[in-house]
Amino acid sequence: MVTLGLRRVEDSVAAKHPALQQYAACQSHAFLKGIGTFLAGSGAAFAAQKLLLRKLPHRPQWSLLLAAAAGSVASYVVTRAETQKCSDFWLYLETGQSRSS
Repeated sequence: MVTLGLRRVEDSVAAKHPALQQYAACQSHAFLKGIGTFLAGSGAAFAAQKLLLRKLPHRPQWSLLLAAAAGSVASYVVTRAETQKCSDFWLYLETGQSRSS
């Protein structure tokens, strides 16, 4: 058994897909980038709303809700793009061809 992150993968699967370790590392990086984007995006949206609060008064719970929503959307976009890059990378490592060729 080969350990891949927190999961164990059968030796036969690991032998069949030698690039599995690189793909898993890429996916892990993509998810961490998404989490970072959520935190940064939520923080930036919350700060922007605090600056706008003077001109456009609204209740504080809406600031938190809108900040979380903005962070979630930004995180989704970044994670999806990074995951697509990982999929393309996996395809290239397995076949030697890129998607565009």
